[in-house]
Amino acid sequence: MSQQQTALSSKLSQIYTLIKQSLKGEELDFTQGSIRKAVVLLAIPMMLEMAMESVFALVDLYFVGHLHNSSHAIQTVGLTESILTVIYSLAIGMSMAATAVVARRIGEKDPVAAAKAGVQAILIAVAFNLLISIAGFIYAPDLLLFMGASAETAQQGTAFMRIMMGGSIIIVLLFLINGIFRGAGNAAIAMKSLWIANIANIILCPVLINGFGPVPAFGLTGAAIATTIGRGTGVCYQVYHLVNGKGVLKVKLAYFTPHWEQIKALLKIAAPGIFQFVIASCSWIFLAQLVATTGGDHGSAGYQTALRLMMFFMLPAWGMSNAAATLVGQNLGAKHLDRAEQSVMKTAKYVVIYMLTVMVITFAAGHYFIAFFTNDVLIQEVAKDALHIMSIGYIFYGIGMVLISTFNGAGDTWTPTWVNFIGFWLFQIPLAYFLAKYMGMGPIGVFIAIPGAETGIAIAGYILFKKGKWKTIKV
Repeated sequence: MSQQQTALSSKLSQIYTLIKQSLKGEELDFTQGSIRKAVVLLAIPMMLEMAMESVFALVDLYFVGHLHNSSHAIQTVGLTESILTVIYSLAIGMSMAATAVVARRIGEKDPVAAAKAGVQAILIAVAFNLLISIAGFIYAPDLLLFMGASAETAQQGTAFMRIMMGGSIIIVLLFLINGIFRGAGNAAIAMKSLWIANIANIILCPVLINGFGPVPAFGLTGAAIATTIGRGTGVCYQVYHLVNGKGVLKVKLAYFTPHWEQIKALLKIAAPGIFQFVIASCSWIFLAQLVATTGGDHGSAGYQTALRLMMFFMLPAWGMSNAAATLVGQNLGAKHLDRAEQSVMKTAKYVVIYMLTVMVITFAAGHYFIAFFTNDVLIQEVAKDALHIMSIGYIFYGIGMVLISTFNGAGDTWTPTWVNFIGFWLFQIPLAYFLAKYMGMGPIGVFIAIPGAETGIAIAGYILFKKGKWKTIKV
């Protein structure tokens, strides 16, 4: 064997060992050693975790897209997901706070305080979500009509939305507990919980939607039942690892007593974080409603199909950006400010490479992906236009996600909140409305506004990142 072949074999062996280590979920000190290795060890399971989260929507989309009157079913799934983004905002906002505080305590070598903070975050999220899920269950048909659904779509989709809204506490717990594990540096458990949830959903979806043996066909409603059971299975896996006492986080029953000072500290970080994502969520809700009213049922279904595909490609980049949040939090806790900044730049480099690759794939094969999920030619045409236009901004989406995660990981949740407010509400929404309504471009105008706003958000995020205020935040 030549020297070149030996070097290649050694390199491949190192890569294999690194991937195996990242998937195994060993608890390591990310405040020391190679930054590149730290990014890869965290990013691989986090990317796979987010990819698995996006699979939920795609599995539902595939099976309901092949039902009779699929435009109503696809629209229901898409519009419900748009409403659920408010729930996701609560879940993500609390998970950001949990990640920031847990990572900071782990960096300070105080795992007991990290576990207590994680439990208090769970108590807060459960209390808030109960109110939202009850309201969503009661007003499900009204919400669908408000979003621009036709009366027939609202009637067919009410049961689907009620199950999804009623079981939304499971969504919150899945996001939040994974945020706790990510903050502790154990991204593999977070990844595996989504694997388990998806396997259950993939098995149950065709059975409950189409029927199998003694199990009746529930149609669209079956998709909601399958997704809720699947996510619930993932939460059970998470809870087991929280309480078994084998990891760095050892949760005890006594920690579930409300600790008001800790709750206050978490809410101080989480409140702007939740508001940050509510701003983005409301923008997406407005855009979905604008597409539905200007493009009809087929326009709405096409947009939702493209959006699900786009999120499938983007969520792994979000997972990679979560690695930056954990590294920033832990290194700030260990007082390694330069290492925290270097971790962000290294992560951003990898995200840009990934998003550039995804952009090429989307333009080359996007129409094949769309055709896989729906047979309706009218839906396919709208989805193709939407996917091509929105994909133009992929690189900026990725950079923006890394920078936003950096601020959040440092506990500076107000900075990205203001960036989102200006980018989405003062720029994206007015631009989309102007192009769609006044310029008569309809859904195409909405599609154009999306990459425009995301590019501005990425540029603003970079300028604020270089100013360095995030390094001074205390949590």
